[in-house]
Amino acid sequence: MFGSMKKHIDNPAADIETIIGRNTSITGQIRGGGNVRVEGRVDGGIDVTGDAVIGESGIIQGDIKAGNLTVAGTVTGNVECDGNLSIHATGQLVGDVRVRSLNISDGGVFRGRSDMAVRGDSASLLSSSAAS
Repeated sequence: MFGSMKKHIDNPAADIETIIGRNTSITGQIRGGGNVRVEGRVDGGIDVTGDAVIGESGIIQGDIKAGNLTVAGTVTGNVECDGNLSIHATGQLVGDVRVRSLNISDGGVFRGRSDMAVRGDSASLLSSSAAS
């Protein structure tokens, strides 16, 4: 069981276009159309149409918008996901979330408010928040 979870954290999407390495620190907003994985530090947030993975050594200080988000590291900021937010056992998220679905593993930390889509709601969360 733990091996499969580790494998998912290590390779959630075969087509990750951007990797921020463990020894890399970025100040500013990361924007893109593909998938991103962060093992380093980002001060400024992430806005991608694809998926975002915050690895165990990853630290984000800023808001995140992504299709799906996996948190195994530390995020301090608000999150908007059109799909799923998964907080793994090593993950910590402090901020408000607006997601389609939320999964928190034993040991994972979430401190904030959550707003989830109602089943059968055909409107995209990201589209509805952009209209607000």
